[in-house]
Amino acid sequence: MTYRFTARAAGGDEQFDEDYRDAGVAEFEDGTGFVLIFMSGIEEADDQDVDLGQDTYCLVTADQGTAYGCVREVAVRDDTLRVVLDPAALRNLGLDDPVIEAVLDVPEADVKRMREVLRSIFSYGRADARPVLVDL
Repeated sequence: MTYRFTARAAGGDEQFDEDYRDAGVAEFEDGTGFVLIFMSGIEEADDQDVDLGQDTYCLVTADQGTAYGCVREVAVRDDTLRVVLDPAALRNLGLDDPVIEAVLDVPEADVKRMREVLRSIFSYGRADARPVLVDL
């Protein structure tokens, strides 16, 4: 099944001094409601990250549900962000549906920035956890 919502906030950020990137969407302009935040480090993962399986990007939901390397496919087409998740990650994320579509009701500049940062996030870490990028 597919969970579909309208995102009224989107963007991306890179904090080089704090070693992280994040990008995502939120249902409401203030960043609340249904939320998908994708995050990664900037520097190469260390041994502890590798040992913990955290040597890749993560996805965080509104209730702080978190899963690492769980995105199978991601696309931005026709003003819609489509994310396909590994069904095994749904419980950790607090989600019921493995396919999420966010209709992007945001300025084009915000979509552009989100796409730029998402490309960097999804190229971080181990190759076997990287999703298929479609029109990103």
